[in-house]
Amino acid sequence: MPIELKMPALSPTMEEGTLAKWLVKEGDSVKSGDLLAEIETDKATMEFEAVDEGVISKILVAEGSDGVKVGTPIALMGGEGEAVAAPAAKAAEAPKELPPKPDPAPPAKGGGETPPEPAKAAMPKPDAVGDRIKASPLARRLAEAQGIDLASLRGSGPGGRVVRADLGEGAGGLKPAAGAPAAISKAAPVEPGDIPHEIVKLSNMRKTIARRLTESKQQVPHIYLTVDIQLDRLLKLRGEINKGLETRGIKLSVNDMLIKALAVALVEVPECNVSFAGDTLVKYSRADISVAVSIPGGLITPIVTGADEKSLSRISTEMHDLAARAKEGKLQPAEYQGGTASLSNMGMYGIKQFEAVINPPQAMIMAIGAGEKRPYVIDDSLQIATIMSATGSFDHRAIDGADGARLMKAFKALVENPLGMVA
Repeated sequence: MPIELKMPALSPTMEEGTLAKWLVKEGDSVKSGDLLAEIETDKATMEFEAVDEGVISKILVAEGSDGVKVGTPIALMGGEGEAVAAPAAKAAEAPKELPPKPDPAPPAKGGGETPPEPAKAAMPKPDAVGDRIKASPLARRLAEAQGIDLASLRGSGPGGRVVRADLGEGAGGLKPAAGAPAAISKAAPVEPGDIPHEIVKLSNMRKTIARRLTESKQQVPHIYLTVDIQLDRLLKLRGEINKGLETRGIKLSVNDMLIKALAVALVEVPECNVSFAGDTLVKYSRADISVAVSIPGGLITPIVTGADEKSLSRISTEMHDLAARAKEGKLQPAEYQGGTASLSNMGMYGIKQFEAVINPPQAMIMAIGAGEKRPYVIDDSLQIATIMSATGSFDHRAIDGADGARLMKAFKALVENPLGMVA
């Protein structure tokens, strides 16, 4: 009997992906560990490996296919010695595991036998295990926030599983409960007219960035706090440390030191090292800093775990490795999913100040502007100093303004007196 190869879940939050490229063809023999395909997720292109050995008898999903849901059969593999053509009939049956979209038109008369209950066959109700409805974690969270009864929806995922798209369609005519966040609106169509233009298809990464940032701004009440920070001592200490690290091939950046400062500040002000989870609050005892890195086609946030306890040289080495692999699309999901807070630095572009969007489920992000020479009062006299503006964005559901202000004060103190980071 042929084995169905299904679209894998390459990350905890993955619901669908793009089958970017097949690395095998029909008739190829494969063994455990052989690479079968390249799958594009929302953050990276990853390789799909075989776990069994056999012969690829039928490819069901062509390479380049978008929106292939997790669990969808993408190929059939026969056992050793099994005829390659034998599973061909199975190929036509495999898509039946995916529930078809409902057909609003009544079935034509005289067209042969029809199922006794065509309305129910068109889109099955979500399967339940015991009293638990089958639904993706994201769909479950959004349904709870919007007051939607999952049992009233018809799932379009594998086996009738409820996915996020089912909520957006408002299946069954349900509407969010009073006071619940409004459904995310879709962008209006653009008519470019006679202006010269081209249409660029969005990558999975760009779609995910658009969706997550829209959700964040619609559902997370942001509060912004800004401080001006003198950088001269930090720049001097960085120069001295880099002289000592020359023989080891390590060169600290200002960003490396700011990662450390934010991590230490979060430990000093644990009220800001949290995540909002509806009727509970998750308090973290370790500071894992997600660092925004620009890559072709989007943005990714590799994580420096336990940055509060790591040396500056180790943070620098890890960040260099993470950033390089991020730009090559070689990060593993565990290296960019999670984190307790984020840092985004646009100082290298000359941006003086900006307000970053929180990356849920995190509750804060630090936005770093450029260090520049400004008039600054030092010891009651007006002098010229290197000043940087830093803006913290806080989830006001989880973090009070006073606690956010305490974090900004702690961050400022560590940057202006950087020996506190290496003590």
